[in-house]
Amino acid sequence: MADFLMILSEAAGAAGEAHADPTAFGLNATVWVSIAMLAFLGILVWKKVPAMIGASLDKKIAEISKQLGEAEQLRLDAESLKAEYEAKLADAAREADELRARAESEAEALVAKAKGDATALIARRKQMAEDRIAAAEANAVAEVRAAAAKAATDAAAALIAAKHDAGADKALIDQAIAAVAKN
Repeated sequence: MADFLMILSEAAGAAGEAHADPTAFGLNATVWVSIAMLAFLGILVWKKVPAMIGASLDKKIAEISKQLGEAEQLRLDAESLKAEYEAKLADAAREADELRARAESEAEALVAKAKGDATALIARRKQMAEDRIAAAEANAVAEVRAAAAKAATDAAAALIAAKHDAGADKALIDQAIAAVAKN
């Protein structure tokens, strides 16, 4: 340190400036600053400040390591949750596809059943109409027969009344009595 001071004083003298260095107890300011620094560093070592700084740094390192571990655990948890939700999403998509396919097949079955029911209903209605038509035809034929029979009976009665007289009636009565007597 003294060499440094000499070099400084020589440099100052070489520059052409002559001034007096302040001194106390024969030591200049640079020596006093050096002594103060050495005393300060000695006190720091004596009070174990470097150990405290090291302990503080170790504590911060441990805290940062703990936070890194927690962050890693959170990342792993997030990845597992992501995988779980992706699996749930895939399951939901698969279930939705199954439900859609089932709904489509049920709809097709309902359409086929509705077509079958409609065809059966049409066939039943057609059969009922044919039965009604047949019944109406039979009824009309029966009415026509009844009307024809009535007309024939009326015509026969009118003919008989017109051509039959009391003598013919007597002959018929005699024949009927003779037929009953034979039996």
